[in-house]
Amino acid sequence: MGKRFYKILCLLFVAIFCLSIAVPIAEIASLENGFLASFDDVQFANDSRKFGSFITACIEENEKSVDGQKIKQDSIVFKLFGFLPIRKVGIVLSDNEDYYVGGVPIGISMLTDGMVVVSNESSSSLKEGDIITQIDGEQIESLQQAEELVGQAVEEAEVQYLRKNKKLKTLVRLKSDADNNKKLGLWVKDDITGIGTLTFVNKKSHEYGALGHPIIEANGGNIVPITSGKVYDCSLIGITKGKKNAPGELKCIFLSSSKEKGTIENNDKFGINGVITDTSGLIDENLTAKMGGRLGIKLGNAKIVSSISGIREEYDIEIIKANNQKSANDKSLVFRVTDKRLLALTGGIVQGMSGSPIMQNGKIIGAVTHVFLNDPTKGYGVYSDWLVR
Repeated sequence: MGKRFYKILCLLFVAIFCLSIAVPIAEIASLENGFLASFDDVQFANDSRKFGSFITACIEENEKSVDGQKIKQDSIVFKLFGFLPIRKVGIVLSDNEDYYVGGVPIGISMLTDGMVVVSNESSSSLKEGDIITQIDGEQIESLQQAEELVGQAVEEAEVQYLRKNKKLKTLVRLKSDADNNKKLGLWVKDDITGIGTLTFVNKKSHEYGALGHPIIEANGGNIVPITSGKVYDCSLIGITKGKKNAPGELKCIFLSSSKEKGTIENNDKFGINGVITDTSGLIDENLTAKMGGRLGIKLGNAKIVSSISGIREEYDIEIIKANNQKSANDKSLVFRVTDKRLLALTGGIVQGMSGSPIMQNGKIIGAVTHVFLNDPTKGYGVYSDWLVR
């Protein structure tokens, strides 16, 4: 009887142990190489037993030689019982630099890498929102160049274009105008304008991140490829409150003839970035923070920073989910707005607030990206991991 009881007890212990490490191991397995981490984040993860009672993490700083040059290759090693390595993941070690905290709306003006179809009067399959990138195998660099290429074609031109970020091709039969100039029969443009929210500005380099999600051509569903862009001051003139199934929006105006505040160098999955050349009106020199990685995030109280009231303020939110992301995605966090002031102003999260910094424990841990259509008090956020390029 004693031996049988002992075996049952051992089996029960093994079962409990396996269950207790199953979830942490699944979370560790979801971590991709290259995520952002700091010594503080790892210490927090260990102290809070983020990976359970039996698994700890530690940072290893290494160098490897590539073509005679030494390159840093930092990683996190996860250990069972503190000494049995179970996984090693490459990381981007936080630079521990200071960042100005954003939260202010900005005006955005970009030149597209190609031509956006506004309307189609030809018999081709092109639709509003498609982005034409090549004509007869030549990359489009300007509207003038596109006219020249069409003028060189005979009866039809091969057009390569983007639709929902997929490369497609079609033949367009050419038309002639009153002066016998050849035309595609399309109305096109090569610029995009809009508004968003500044997330952070590096205190030393003045490199910035904003929006947290890509600028997409609404009709074609394409992430807009750009050649260049500029950032401007943006004046808030009104707010449409969000309601169920009716997302609200910030109403802002800016003039592209005004003095530019910075450059736009990229538009990708996680917003725009570039360099702020004139920080006046965009940053508060007394408001800086470190960048925090996902290991330092906990469920519960956090803040978002926004200037929607006319001044830069912090508003209370509750982080209710932190997703285990194996690949890059702009829906890392799920949060709920709990601040009565913000709810009274906007009803929750509205369009134009994308990029608002999410703060926890004095660090920038992410940015607002999307609102729940059926509940504007809830929103998504993206990890700082993806924002820091």
